Amino acid sequence: MAIRFHNTLTKQKEEFKPVEPGKVKFYMCGPTVYDYIHIGNARAFVVFDVLRRFLAYRGFEVTYVMNLTDIDDKIIDRAKREHTSTTEITETYTQAFFEDLEALGVAPADYHPRATEHVHDMIALIEKLVEKGVAYQSNGDVFYDVSKFPHYGRLSGKNPDDLKAGSRVAVDEKKRNPLDFVLWKSQKPGEPAWDSPWGPGRPGWHIECSTMSMHYLGESFDIHAGGEDLIFPHHENEIAQSEGATGKPFVRYWLHNGFLKIEGDKMAKSLGNFRTAREVLQQYPREVIRMFFLQKHYRSPIDFTPAGLQAAKSAVERLRLFYEKLVQATPDYAAEEVDKRKASLGEAARDWLARHEKLKAALVAGMEDDLNTPVALSRLFDMVRETNKLLNKPELTPDERNLLKIVRKDIEDFNSFLGVVMAATESGGSEITEALIELLVQVRSELRKKKEWQLADRIRDELDKLDVVLEDKGEETTWRWR
Repeated sequence: MAIRFHNTLTKQKEEFKPVEPGKVKFYMCGPTVYDYIHIGNARAFVVFDVLRRFLAYRGFEVTYVMNLTDIDDKIIDRAKREHTSTTEITETYTQAFFEDLEALGVAPADYHPRATEHVHDMIALIEKLVEKGVAYQSNGDVFYDVSKFPHYGRLSGKNPDDLKAGSRVAVDEKKRNPLDFVLWKSQKPGEPAWDSPWGPGRPGWHIECSTMSMHYLGESFDIHAGGEDLIFPHHENEIAQSEGATGKPFVRYWLHNGFLKIEGDKMAKSLGNFRTAREVLQQYPREVIRMFFLQKHYRSPIDFTPAGLQAAKSAVERLRLFYEKLVQATPDYAAEEVDKRKASLGEAARDWLARHEKLKAALVAGMEDDLNTPVALSRLFDMVRETNKLLNKPELTPDERNLLKIVRKDIEDFNSFLGVVMAATESGGSEITEALIELLVQVRSELRKKKEWQLADRIRDELDKLDVVLEDKGEETTWRWR
């Protein structure tokens, strides 16, 4: 089945056809490094990490670029407030960003260009726009002339005439019209600056991404991704200036994730509900956060709630217990031998494997259908349920053990892009888990003797949620995995 994406540019789902067959050039808008990333930022980094990994799983050679905006008004303002340098601010929060990515299980990009490393490239691109007559200088600043780009507003669906009508004409007297956006900002006292044909200054935000993406991926590339909040004006302006300079289509597929709210409200420091990713990671493992994000389609809005996180935690715990049992049941597992084991299966085992392969194909099809992770996760849990029927058998045939090894490889392959299954150690992990269950069973037995039924029932119910079934026979209690 072909991979299909909902393209923000065309407002429809399209078959994915990269510029160069077999290769994917993928740009992701990274952070402005003046603060810790918030949990809304984390959603974008996680879902597009999943996409990048899935494309690799599907056999594409992926070049993934994620920029770092390390010169910006917000950075300058923070440095002034803290009486320090912009370099000190950006170094501190760049390091924090990479720490947070690692904690979220997000793999580093192939390239993490910093804006300050490419200022001379940005100047060259702005010069090209001026030469072509689509940009103009005004009192040391340089602006892009939106009227010279007939497709302006196509990405966002905004009508330039409506935007002009709703603008305050006197927003910036240097502009020819209110929609024009800055490419180069003249230096203000105390600000960092670079020499340019228009005098000392620094680049605007939008020109940074155009320059860095084209530097690493070429003038036309496959995927540009980011949060829905970046569609206008940032990505709209990227298209205008990039295509204004090259005359070529800039990006084939524009992908945007939906907004994140905190318990129904927009996240804002003024509301006291601002949550950084590292704060949340102190409360929940990365697998839980990834599960929480992936249980909802990436283009849909998502509400960050304790109940939602708890549901994700329970789902991850189910996967962890399942995977630990699977590892314990396959001590001589070797991934490279799985195909050989498939060939040696008997008829009954081949029938079971055919059902498993159908679920596997449905999981992959969900991912191929505009990164539909809710469908993929649903099929993953179907696999868990079916495989548990084997794991819970008192005795396994050689064919059944081979089936478990086949499933284990598939689960590990799927986790290579989903990242929701906690690692299991081949020795010790399950023993500790089972010892804790035994302890809880003993405590419950003591509670039952004391007729403290409410607490005893609570232990039984909580274990039941984790697929641990208790069976009372008189005063004795035994347990088994569901």
